[in-house]
Amino acid sequence: EFSEELDNLGVRVSDLEKKSDNVKWGGRLRYYYRGIKDDNVRNANGSVADRTNNTQYELRLEPKAFIGNSGWTANARIRYYSNANSANNSGSTNGTGSNNANGGTDKSDTVVDRIYVQGPLFGATAKLGKLPTYSDNTFGTGMIIDDSISGAEFNWSLNKDKSAYVIATIGRYDYNKSANSLAAATAVNAYDGTADYDSLEIGYKAATKGFSGLAGYYSLRNMNAAFATNKDSMGNTVQIQKAGADKSNFWVGGLGYKFDKNVQLFGIYAKSNMDEASTYKGDDQSKAYDITLKYKGADITKPGSYDIYAAYRYLGQFATVNPTYDISARGTKGWQIGTDYTVAQNILATVEYYKGKQLFADYSGSDADYNAIYGRIDFFF
Repeated sequence: EFSEELDNLGVRVSDLEKKSDNVKWGGRLRYYYRGIKDDNVRNANGSVADRTNNTQYELRLEPKAFIGNSGWTANARIRYYSNANSANNSGSTNGTGSNNANGGTDKSDTVVDRIYVQGPLFGATAKLGKLPTYSDNTFGTGMIIDDSISGAEFNWSLNKDKSAYVIATIGRYDYNKSANSLAAATAVNAYDGTADYDSLEIGYKAATKGFSGLAGYYSLRNMNAAFATNKDSMGNTVQIQKAGADKSNFWVGGLGYKFDKNVQLFGIYAKSNMDEASTYKGDDQSKAYDITLKYKGADITKPGSYDIYAAYRYLGQFATVNPTYDISARGTKGWQIGTDYTVAQNILATVEYYKGKQLFADYSGSDADYNAIYGRIDFFF
């Protein structure tokens, strides 16, 4: 008696399921603490300032919408920051939100930092729009850059297991967000403005044992010549590009070896064509490298899994753009140790410690100690 009605109901339910599956939501809730002790930061009386502490909440929402059966998806990332030291969540204090993203003092803010489509194009997996860009997809250091650009990325897999790849990226990069949102006269960062960005990266990742390798080229072009020089923390004038040039190039090479599925040793080295001024005193700021020994790997789907690592990092501020590291800062060198531990399924805890020196001050006995501690817990959903 009700067969026709039940059939119609089944069709409507099926259509509803298709529509509900068309958009998927993922993301994470994060809480972190960062404490930094920098001997170069002084009080008004000349004494070394106390450790600066910052605690932050962050909510990331990452919707993905499937565009028919085309193989293309529409993607976005929405980030909400809130300073854990304050109950005031009415908005950022300067209206830019940039300090929040970098562990500053803003109370709260919301940004949409990615919005792009992804799908097959020219034999590659393509991303078009405001998309994530990341250097070193072999070892996962992100030593040069871990940020967003407006442009296009093409990722070609060279074999079936996707262990070898070529990634080409081109776009426009806002490499000093805080400077671009404030008066230029107040900017004290080594970079200032927006530039054309392009990169080419070739890599191979060993699956369980053997050698891995990486070669990459990254470039910032059409930089604003008015900001070709700047002041370092000691007041010395430094150049961020060669005189008369409007671009900065970075060359990167890396090599690693997996002894087995648990132990990996790798190193990555970067060199740029940016020069310090002739009067600059200090360690070379136009090179950067990371040497890391890692044991095991934390898996958020497997409670109790973990990894531990030890690394030595030298991060010249003119050989890096926006590294992914939590406490290894541009313009420093030093040792870092850390661990990740999966507390429960989709809950990951991280602890890190970094002890180093400021590169500009590490000369003539003027060492400026820099050390930092970091703790974070991520809830993935």
